[in-house]
Amino acid sequence: MTNAPLADPRLQDFVGRHEKLFVLTGAGCSTNSGIPDYRDGNGNWKRTQPVNFQAFMSEERTRQRYWARSLIGWRRFGQARPNDAHHALARLEAGGRCAMLLTQNVDRLHQSAGHRQVIDLHGRLDLVRCMGCGRKTSRDEFQDGLRRLNAEWLQLDAADAPDGDADLERTDFSSFEVPACKACGGILKPDVVFFGENVPRDVVATAQDHLAQADAMLIVGSSLMVYSGFRFVQAAAVRQIPIAAVNLGRTRADDLLTLKVEERCEAALAFLL
Repeated sequence: MTNAPLADPRLQDFVGRHEKLFVLTGAGCSTNSGIPDYRDGNGNWKRTQPVNFQAFMSEERTRQRYWARSLIGWRRFGQARPNDAHHALARLEAGGRCAMLLTQNVDRLHQSAGHRQVIDLHGRLDLVRCMGCGRKTSRDEFQDGLRRLNAEWLQLDAADAPDGDADLERTDFSSFEVPACKACGGILKPDVVFFGENVPRDVVATAQDHLAQADAMLIVGSSLMVYSGFRFVQAAAVRQIPIAAVNLGRTRADDLLTLKVEERCEAALAFLL
């Protein structure tokens, strides 16, 4: 690629020296696919914090607001495609240098880029799960149901927000109809981990097992402000394996890093393409 930006030689050397990289990715990996991130360069929230698990489960009005905004947001989120950062990491795996990729994202863009060994730490937004019986349906099927019940909302539009949300601000969401589970009548929720909800223990254990076999860790596009991801960097530091990060701005793990490259993910990883 003659027009590719010059790669940071330190990052190239870091990747070249390690054969069993454990890769952790965050929202910065997907911003070039049109999916907004949550935080600014200092790690602070750019907007109101995402919906809380306890509020979603206990308050009908919270579910109405969430799904109304999601009805608008999914129209574009569901069409997002992998960018060069996703493709670069897939090439890293194909070359035998990425033992496992753990992503905090729920967009499944790593899988769409051809990455095979991926752990979705926070679940996946393309599925909807019943909190009663556990039945899962596709988000596209659920979207069809939302559209049929709320046809008058389809004319609305709003700016994209992270993770399929949209900045739809109305004072009254009480007319929005949210379908219940067809099997048991239970509450339907995206198959993702909300704030205030715990990551499943088996997911954490599987990721820790893979990290225990890695010879280095590479963080791509994450401020690590959420503990569910940061804990793996702490574990890597305890093992005293090298840790590199590609991220614009501050991370929670800056004092634990062997190398930090402050550059856009797709530009920093261009040497892998």
